[in-house]
Amino acid sequence: MLYRKITKRIEEYLSSDSDRMLLIDGARQIGKTYIIRHTGEKMFSNYIEINMEEDKLGDRVFADAKTTKDFYMALSVVAGDKMKERANTLVFIDEIQAYDHLLTLVKFLMEEKKFTYIASGSLLGVTLKNTQSVPIGSLDVQHMYPMDFEEFLYANGVGEIAINAMRESFNKQEALSEAIHNKVMDLFKKYLLVGGLPKAVRTFIESRNVVEFRSIQKEAHDLYGVDASKYEEEHDRKLKIRRIFDMIPSNLENKKKRVVIKSIEDKQWKRSDDYLDEFDYLISAGIALEVRAISKPTYPLVENSGKNLLKLYLNDVGILSSIFYRNNIKAVMSDIKSINLGSIYETVVAQELKAHGYDLYYYDNKKNGEVDYLIDDADNLSNIPIEVKSGKDYTVHSALDKFLSNDEYNIKKAYVLSNEQRVYIENGITYMPIYYVMFFENISNVVEEFLD
Repeated sequence: MLYRKITKRIEEYLSSDSDRMLLIDGARQIGKTYIIRHTGEKMFSNYIEINMEEDKLGDRVFADAKTTKDFYMALSVVAGDKMKERANTLVFIDEIQAYDHLLTLVKFLMEEKKFTYIASGSLLGVTLKNTQSVPIGSLDVQHMYPMDFEEFLYANGVGEIAINAMRESFNKQEALSEAIHNKVMDLFKKYLLVGGLPKAVRTFIESRNVVEFRSIQKEAHDLYGVDASKYEEEHDRKLKIRRIFDMIPSNLENKKKRVVIKSIEDKQWKRSDDYLDEFDYLISAGIALEVRAISKPTYPLVENSGKNLLKLYLNDVGILSSIFYRNNIKAVMSDIKSINLGSIYETVVAQELKAHGYDLYYYDNKKNGEVDYLIDDADNLSNIPIEVKSGKDYTVHSALDKFLSNDEYNIKKAYVLSNEQRVYIENGITYMPIYYVMFFENISNVVEEFLD
């Protein structure tokens, strides 16, 4: 079984007597159903799983379950022999977004405490936005993402002792030995190819067959393309949402990597504000990661962000490398001077930071240039700039230098992530290997989730 960090959160919830139903939200193909099923079957003698997408396409047993009485009746039709006591009966509602009336029913199911419940959904963020009577206070939404690099290391046989030792080196701002660095960098580059879709990771481990895991990535990308406008009824909006999604890889190949607004409908007069709903749809669906522009970096960053000059990244770096390089692994695994891996490296950093609880921003200033990422620094009520470098020129970063020279910004930390082994501080910038991004953790966001 592939190790997933979210397992602990699921186990804690299932062991509690929570008044709120845990909803695991995320894009398809990231392992939500598998990890809930595995944990639920292990912890409950009576495990019931209903996929509402399948029900909607099939018998539609739950289509008219508008009351708890209706729901119990429908449930008894498919799993009556497993409906025992709350302590030993878990009902897993998979793809709950297929019936938005079930989201309204959550409050009453939890109040009656007849069974233990957990749910998951793809495009759940979209459905919640469009559901008028969401039961506030009865839902505990936990976002799930593709496997991050630490989980990929575990999947490839790197043990807990080794990862804890690496984490300690990161905390002490020390480099790994040359041999360990080379091994971890080799696995990191393979992660750029394989990504974090569990099925692709499992295929890579079992067969090492590039064609096979690329096929899985293509299938997922095609599926995301269908999902991109699945629950949008208006035909014109469907086309715009799909167009924006399809443009993400080509936008990332541009120097600025921003969404090219005029290319969405080939209309020069269109502005970002004309597509705010479409952007929100893709982001809420979990298939695109947004990075918003900041021109005045004061804490908290969200107060100075907007949808103008937006960057969108795919949610899985393996899918992006599949689109760019197909079955050619040399582009990533070998140092080929003519290949610029900048967008690949930026995507993996976005994927890691988002999975670890950070909202994503970048610095944009016409005079001073751009810095790849800004994240909140709650300890110093400031922010932390991060530059991502895929080549040998990792010490060249004029925009970052200008950013740090502004005393008004009150910057206490700054990072440059690259392929280099050394960890050192120079002119207020900490240089470290790019794989250390796996230890960037937004503890304040984690605490807030448990306090809510």
